[in-house]
Amino acid sequence: MTELRIPAEAAPSSRQPALSALTVTLIIVALAVGSFGIGTGEFAIMGLLPDVATTFDVTNAQAGYVISAYAFGVVVGAPVLAVLGARFRRRDLLLAFMAVFAIGNLASALAPTFESFILMRFLTGLPHGAYFGVAALVAASMVPANRRTQSVGKVMLGLTLATLIGTPLAAFFGQMLDWQFMFAAVGVTGALTVILIAVFLPRDEAPIGINALTELEALKRKQVWLTLGIAATGFCGMFAVFTYISPIVTEVAGLSLSMVPVIMVVFGSGMIVGNIFGARLADLSLVRTIGWTLSIYFIVLVTLSLTAHIPAMLFICCFLIGCSFVVGPALQTRLMDVAGNAQTLAAALNHSAFNVANALGALFGGLAIGHGYGYASMGFVGAIMAVCGFAVFWISVAIERRDRNIAVLAACAAE
Repeated sequence: MTELRIPAEAAPSSRQPALSALTVTLIIVALAVGSFGIGTGEFAIMGLLPDVATTFDVTNAQAGYVISAYAFGVVVGAPVLAVLGARFRRRDLLLAFMAVFAIGNLASALAPTFESFILMRFLTGLPHGAYFGVAALVAASMVPANRRTQSVGKVMLGLTLATLIGTPLAAFFGQMLDWQFMFAAVGVTGALTVILIAVFLPRDEAPIGINALTELEALKRKQVWLTLGIAATGFCGMFAVFTYISPIVTEVAGLSLSMVPVIMVVFGSGMIVGNIFGARLADLSLVRTIGWTLSIYFIVLVTLSLTAHIPAMLFICCFLIGCSFVVGPALQTRLMDVAGNAQTLAAALNHSAFNVANALGALFGGLAIGHGYGYASMGFVGAIMAVCGFAVFWISVAIERRDRNIAVLAACAAE
């Protein structure tokens, strides 16, 4: 794959003043604690769906609507909050977003009915994408341009640690105590993040010349839409698999329910490996990293459906699916590169796109199960969508190459 260099306009529109290495580290840690809480809340529920179904007397497939409700909240909240917050200080936005997240999770733990629980999950999802988008911009603004993806990856490391530590622990204690315990713990983590950001992140200046209209300019850029399309279509499989990971482990692989937290640890380990090494690869070759990740991801999903009944293969495939998370920071950086001055909206939309994938993964997975294809079919569902994502990726590369060639020819003609 030919690597396409990014134009100069891609530089972040607002950079932090020079900060010491220690201050940068503390800020990254504060932001990563927030992503840890978000990741725990988003993924731990997947291993607790049977418990939710029992509490509210609904089916496992109906319980899956809870995940779709949260994802829909992210999809709606990310662009709306990013546009409304375009003129505000990034520090203030991060504090507000995480405060809403904390309150929403505590309210989820107290929801008396299934309908109110779904509503609370939707409301809690609203600040998710906007938080990650603004946090990514802050992280990228504190380092040289050739280390942006690594800096964004460090913030996202909290999300990957959530799958390795937070999610399995939440699932374990949720099974031993009650699933509401998990949401209460996530709410406390959100409150801790508010404190850490308030203490360590210096007060910044409000963006100059940036408003709702300039942010909306991102929606006119075809490369923004194509990049979002890669995430929204290509990575449904990850969410289809982990929405129904509990029955896959118990009914397909024939393992005990206690192995669900273990499989989440394996998945989280893969995410950490992909996040650390993949972010470095993406800083070297962003387009190749995205393309090769999609290719390998397709193979792994097909393999999972064919071999999920073999416990060892299920563990291997879940680890490799986790490794595909490398594409998260890579696509985040790609959006910054193609968004021009509409940085906040574009960065937030990345998480809207992934939660479109989350919602579609749960939906298509549920439809496959409802039509009798079984839980093992989740890999095939994801593989079909991975092909769609790869097609969008190639369209994006082809259009960018064409536009680059046209620009070069125009420059030569002008000379």
